[in-house]
Amino acid sequence: MTIPRPLARPARVLAAALAVGTLFATAACSGSDSSASSEADTSSTIAERGLAAQTTSPPASSSPATSSPASDLSEAGARNALITPADIEDDWTQVRNPQEWRDSLLLGSVDVAAFVDGKGDTPDCQRLVDALFDETLLGRPSGASALTGFEQGDSRLLYQVAAYDRADLDDSMQWLSSLPDTCDQFTLTGGDAGERTVQVIETSMPKVGDKRQGLTVTVKGESGGNPVTLSLDVAAVQIGADAITVTNGGLDGADHDTTSAAVEQGTERLQEVLAGRTPSPTPSGIN
Repeated sequence: MTIPRPLARPARVLAAALAVGTLFATAACSGSDSSASSEADTSSTIAERGLAAQTTSPPASSSPATSSPASDLSEAGARNALITPADIEDDWTQVRNPQEWRDSLLLGSVDVAAFVDGKGDTPDCQRLVDALFDETLLGRPSGASALTGFEQGDSRLLYQVAAYDRADLDDSMQWLSSLPDTCDQFTLTGGDAGERTVQVIETSMPKVGDKRQGLTVTVKGESGGNPVTLSLDVAAVQIGADAITVTNGGLDGADHDTTSAAVEQGTERLQEVLAGRTPSPTPSGIN
């Protein structure tokens, strides 16, 4: 007995029939027009390939591409996310106007604002110098922003919570991470303090947030004829389109434990706010 051969797969039969039908229909409409014949050949090939692909590949996802979400951080949320003296312990005292430090910051007999005022070797290094004790370490916020500051002896701690354009924030974090290589040591000139040597090294950070970067910036020179060394921890943590920044230090060095505490407690407070919760009430002090 002869066993019947299996029939060809329906998809191939349909593709072939469709291709032939398309050729005949096109030829009938266009006669001997060579360009029409070429179009018919192209149409049949596309049709055949399309049907074959349907039988061998899963359908492509129809989900639209999504852009990076904007920040939902409100002004009240940014204020609630600020750290308090209890978060960094020791003998830190909260101050009222830390935004004025960029213009006037006297530590002992040294005018630190004037000491760090100068011209760096490159735009990247200049940007870093300009952002010390400023609110623009990661660029200008595009949304809510809140700032607080603390003092302890000849040390100062500036802390900021802010919302940014996500792409700009990504670029700023990348810039910050490049500084130990691009600005490892450079000369600061101009101002009233003559030449100062600036060193930038990378420091370890608590494993918090989406991205993080820590630096220690040391500025050495003279002020009033006396040698001066200013050491500052500079830290940033990114959470989506939001970030916290910390500048901490002074003439007695930078307390890395305090910087780590500010980063850890601050990240936790910001995450609480972004989750729609209110962090623990601010202890006694300045609200």
